[in-house]
Amino acid sequence: MREIITLQLGQQSNYVATHFWNAQEAYFTYAADEEESPVDHDVHFRPGLGADGTETFMPRTVVYDLKGGFGTLKRLNDLYDISENAANSSLWPGQTVVHRQQPIQASAYQQSLDAGMAPPELTTSTVRYWSDFNRVFYHPRSIIQLNDFELHSTLMPFERWDMGDELFNGLDKEHDLLDRDLRPFVEEADQMQGVQIISGIDDAWGGFAAKYVERIRDEYGKTPVWVFGVQEPVRGLPREKRLLKLVNKARALAELSTQASLVVPLAVPEEPFPSSVHLDLSSPWHVSALFSAAIESTTLYTRLRSTNHIYSSNLGHTAALLNVFGKQTIASIELSPIEPPNPDQDGTNDSASAATNARGEPISSLYHNSIAGEPDHGSQDDTTSLEVDLSSPQDLKLEAGTRRARKRYIFSQVQTHRGPSAEVTAVENNDNANTGRFGMRRRPNVHNYRSKLSYPILDSYPTIFRGRDGKAMKEHMGMRTSLSTDTSVMAKVRGLRTAVIRSIGLEDREMIGNELAEIAEGYKEGWSSGSDDDDDE
Repeated sequence: MREIITLQLGQQSNYVATHFWNAQEAYFTYAADEEESPVDHDVHFRPGLGADGTETFMPRTVVYDLKGGFGTLKRLNDLYDISENAANSSLWPGQTVVHRQQPIQASAYQQSLDAGMAPPELTTSTVRYWSDFNRVFYHPRSIIQLNDFELHSTLMPFERWDMGDELFNGLDKEHDLLDRDLRPFVEEADQMQGVQIISGIDDAWGGFAAKYVERIRDEYGKTPVWVFGVQEPVRGLPREKRLLKLVNKARALAELSTQASLVVPLAVPEEPFPSSVHLDLSSPWHVSALFSAAIESTTLYTRLRSTNHIYSSNLGHTAALLNVFGKQTIASIELSPIEPPNPDQDGTNDSASAATNARGEPISSLYHNSIAGEPDHGSQDDTTSLEVDLSSPQDLKLEAGTRRARKRYIFSQVQTHRGPSAEVTAVENNDNANTGRFGMRRRPNVHNYRSKLSYPILDSYPTIFRGRDGKAMKEHMGMRTSLSTDTSVMAKVRGLRTAVIRSIGLEDREMIGNELAEIAEGYKEGWSSGSDDDDDE
């Protein structure tokens, strides 16, 4: 097996991961006459036994959140909950006084699922916690509540890097978090593919995640570790809050990029969305749904059945493909939703060819692929630019006024195309074409993975994707995603460094500044400045 263990760090990440697990649960088939799912469920799920001997199949994940962050989700679900009243009463002969906190009322959606009834439609006002739209059971070992901080506290908000750093150090010293929380899942795996971490990077969870990854690297040196760093929308926030988030993000990228195999920051672009995406930025349920669709689709090939090996890959191989020059561990992520083919048309429904993305780049035709061609040396023809750029394109503005915009150059790109319109052929790549001399522009490495498996639109998922007729896409949809290592990372990191360096304490300023500068330097190696680019100095 090729097991992937997931770590979910914080409220933002748990919203994203809940959509992810709901999608995985939707791939299960139960009827004898149903076609077997192309997804290998053993990659993300573990078999076990409930308290009464019932066979269980639950996510290979560890879920961390603050006090009050789990909503109505109990550590012991119905499969593991055994009354301990009799045992407790025998240990103490005297009377007991029980103080109970007012319980959180279960959402109507959860009540309907528990009763086996059709659930009501969810709205932004009825989703209060990520557990309100959760559809899976978790093993008790997966649920870890951190009582040192409280969710949405105004007295001591969990919002600064140092808080997460110190919290991890304190808990790890007391409990050895890897030994207590992660190791049991690692030891269950036959052949662990890697660790997938979803974490906030613009708040204190960035500090917590950095320390966690450092411990994982010390303990499991060669294990691939991917970090999806989610960020809250900053539109409408006061300047000091924006700056704090940028400082947290800068420190997260500086630390994580040296320890993780791949770091993928995700942020809502500040530019207007295309007509195919309708998002309520004030709703974590909405924002996390967009992030999760990108993450779930771009990693689809890591969990396809081995019988389809020519269409599947793994975390380690993909990270190696993207890291062309050895220092490129930060990748950009984009997506384009694809409406199911209209039988009255030619099957393409392609309306994006004249549009531009958040970088101002023309969006590639959703069905164009020039892999078979042999473009000129250094050509970017094989690469794609998709509709929704989630890689913090607004960070390019941080260095506005000091450098003129440069055209993005892509070193390596992994494209995923899923849905009925995806022609399932052999995995296409052109990695052998990247043979230019060092210091010259090379043809990018482009790798394509395709699957006819659509992205499931469940009743737990908000109606954020629209078709050409303006109606919400339901049940399933196609999607294209891309993971890229490209020169825009250099511009973003440089701009980030300039914006935050004076806000970092003197004791850390030089170190973090140097680390960010080194990250940026890694994204200009292997290519030379041309007429499209400004000087690097």
